[in-house]
Formats: sequence, C-alpha cells, structure tokens
Amino acid sequence: MTVEQIPCSVSRVVKSQHIFPNDLNNHYTLFGGKIVADMDMIASLSATKHSRKPCVTASIDYVDFIEPVTEEDFISYESFVVLTGKSSMIIFVKVIAENLITGVKRIAATSFLTFVALEDGKPATVPKVVAQTEEEKSLQAIALERKNNKRTQIEQSKSVAKILSKTLRSSN
Repeated sequence: MTVEQIPCSVSRVVKSQHIFPNDLNNHYTLFGGKIVADMDMIASLSATKHSRKPCVTASIDYVDFIEPVTEEDFISYESFVVLTGKSSMIIFVKVIAENLITGVKRIAATSFLTFVALEDGKPATVPKVVAQTEEEKSLQAIALERKNNKRTQIEQSKSVAKILSKTLRSSN
C-alpha cells in the first residue's frame, strides 16, 4: 500500500486584511493576540485542506513578533503544511505587513502550529507532505528539528500540569 503524498502548495492559504484603529493596542500597534488568533484560523484551513478532515489545534510554537504592524499597514497571513506525522501536521504561518503608502513589505511574525486530523473524534491518518521549493524544504527541516525538541517541552508541560493539579486539589 502506498501512502498518499501531497505537495505543500496544495495546503497554501493566504488571507489579507486592512488594519483598523480598533485592532490596535495602546502602543498603536496591532494586538499580538489578534495576530495569534488569525494565525490559528488560517493554519486550521491549511490543515483541513491537506487532510480533508476536521482538525484541531494541538499546539502553537512560540510566536516570533519580528516587526510591529500599524494602522498604515495591511497584513497578509500565509500558511501551508510543512511536515506530517501519522495524524499530525505542522503548519508554518508567516505574517507580512505592507505599508499602504510606501509599499514597503516586512515579515511581521512567524510561527509553527501543530494540528491533528480527526475522524469520529479520534486522531486520523493524514497524507504525507512533499516539500518542493527551497523555502518549503528549509521550513520542513526547521519543523523537523523543532518537532524533535518538542518532546522535551511536552514532558516539561506535563510536569507543570502535575504540580498545578496538586495545588488545585489542595485548594478545594
């Protein structure tokens, strides 16, 4: 039996929007939380396009906020699957800000998000992803390195949860 292989480009999604005053914080830059929420939303579209199954967010790697986004900008989110496991997919999201007056573009933020495909509420097998461009191949290598390091982070998170659970039980 051969495993289905799908190019990264099949899952590519792009979303652009204008920045409005109600999107800004007290520093007159776009709320970081809005960027993260929009990253999660667009990554979910890429995960679903790749797997053609309902998907849930399993984790969001740290988000690197590289350049501020202001009201003079419009913002574009671009996402695509760069690495797959049995039921998981790592989606890379880049956020590009473009000044509407000058046309200058800059990378505003990046992140890797992990999604799991579901069938009947349980993890489901996903097709393998194939990186074709140099950008995709580079990001796939970075995602693989991060995935290997993530196992340690997950164990640390479980330890923290265990400590916090003890605190919760003792406060009841």
